[in-house]
Amino acid sequence: MWIEMISSLSAEVEFTDPVEQSDIDSVESALGRELPSELKMLLRESNGLTDEYGCEFVWPVADILARNREMRESVDFRTLYMPFDPLLFIGDNGGGDLFAFVIEPTRQDIFVWQHESDSRRWVANDLQDYIRRYLAAGGEDWYA
Repeated sequence: MWIEMISSLSAEVEFTDPVEQSDIDSVESALGRELPSELKMLLRESNGLTDEYGCEFVWPVADILARNREMRESVDFRTLYMPFDPLLFIGDNGGGDLFAFVIEPTRQDIFVWQHESDSRRWVANDLQDYIRRYLAAGGEDWYA
């Protein structure tokens, strides 16, 4: 489903081998929460998505774990930014802004965290809408 949908929008997206359920289980265990179902379905088809410029607008599962841990555990970030616990980061724009699901309270919406202002803004209704909007814009600041 995901690869066909994404391929119909752009021939420039790079897909990778899917992840095993055990990898998803490990990430969920390490983060202490379940990943959104849409994200899990996508990862089972492709372990992340990369655009034509090399930007990982959906990270591989290992990066989802690493980047979320970094955002939550960095002592410096705790003093610079509002808490990141309500967000599950899933990708970036290549320039420092990160895209995330809101997980507290649980929502299917995607928000962007803008690193220069620490703002968090809605950008898409769900993962499919996020991918459509991202690919339709063809640029890193499509949500501005």
